[in-house]
Amino acid sequence: MEQALKMKEAPNIMLKIKAVEKDIMDLKLSILKTFAPSHKKNVSLKGIIKGIKITDKDISSAKKSLYSIIKA
Repeated sequence: MEQALKMKEAPNIMLKIKAVEKDIMDLKLSILKTFAPSHKKNVSLKGIIKGIKITDKDISSAKKSLYSIIKA
């Protein structure tokens, strides 16, 4: 009798296991989509200021300007 009950419950357990496996697979795919690289190209700014010479004075002036904003 007990064995007959176990045999009837087996398909239900298998359905529950399959549902859990599907949920786990869906969760894995969701996580992979969230953390996967977006494959966007980095935009190069090289050449955008073609022909302009940047001196050490320009760099130090920019640093002073930037750090004065940060410290304030």
